[in-house]
Amino acid sequence: MAADTIDLDLTLRWPEFTLQVAQSLPGRGVTALFGHSGSGKTTLLRCVAGLERPQGTLRFKGRTWQDAGSFVPPHRRPLGYVFQDANLFPHLSVLGNLRYGMKRAGRGDADIGAIVELLGIGHLLERKPARLSGGERQRVGIARALALHPELLLMDEPLSALDIKRKQEILPYLERLHNELDIPILYVTHAPAEVLRLADHVVMMGGGQVQASLPLREAVALPDTPLFAGQSHVAVIQARAEDAADGLRVLQVAGQTLRVPEDACSSCQPGKTMRLQLAARDVSISLLHLPEVSINNQLQVRVVDIAAAAHPVNVLVRLELGDGQLLFAEITRASRERLELHPGMLVWALVKAVALAGDLDH
Repeated sequence: MAADTIDLDLTLRWPEFTLQVAQSLPGRGVTALFGHSGSGKTTLLRCVAGLERPQGTLRFKGRTWQDAGSFVPPHRRPLGYVFQDANLFPHLSVLGNLRYGMKRAGRGDADIGAIVELLGIGHLLERKPARLSGGERQRVGIARALALHPELLLMDEPLSALDIKRKQEILPYLERLHNELDIPILYVTHAPAEVLRLADHVVMMGGGQVQASLPLREAVALPDTPLFAGQSHVAVIQARAEDAADGLRVLQVAGQTLRVPEDACSSCQPGKTMRLQLAARDVSISLLHLPEVSINNQLQVRVVDIAAAAHPVNVLVRLELGDGQLLFAEITRASRERLELHPGMLVWALVKAVALAGDLDH
């Protein structure tokens, strides 16, 4: 048993449903519990919180929260819980809600400042919850959970009650939690877009059991991954921003360069590492480097394998960059035969800058 893991061996039986999970999860970063409604995601989260009492054992970073002879109650577990609804006290201001959390944690107001800044709620402190938008309420709910100074943050579909505009408003703040806080997060969601944008590790659940548990890079690479459910595969790659020239921002990926319009990447500061998403439908394959075409982004890659795609006339080609990161290209079977593609072959992946622009400013 590792000291930096969340170790679960739990069974919870109800008349029509059984949760049975024996798994070690990372004790760092964001672990997404992903699956359809009724798969057991929220039930597992409630077991970790101590809100349900299953049979078995639960250890957090080497500390026993539950075994055959002991059970640590929810209020004694060093965690914060963010629900689908922020559940703020309506009679208290935002500051009052935060102070409630601080009081429960036995801390003074001096600790509120960093949380307020992190979630951008300084201008909301005197408002009552009724005067907040859905996204603002959820940010305050997250701040209240953080005011407990938790060692583990549990988030149960925190965006599910929000419209698209409010989701886009709050996602950058969730990324800040991921990037700036050294607190492991268990994040329940049924939305692949949230997994791709936030998760480091993915636990795929169904029927009350873990169907797969693996790093995000491996999860998106599975040919039949439920993350895409018949849609085009999306690669998630790490890139480092460098200086801009001629209106284009340079990004380093595995020792090669991508160029995107500078105005599409206002947060791409030199030296900053960011996560890019690139759909397989936006990647073409060439046997040769093509300096005479308008596509600036041409990356040399190696064909890993070729599998069936969601559309029957296409195939999905997995392409490896020099550092082991993967891209995907969805091309027709006829193109695959014409190019005589096969595993191990060196080719060029052609990526239009416009395909990257929508996924950079995160």
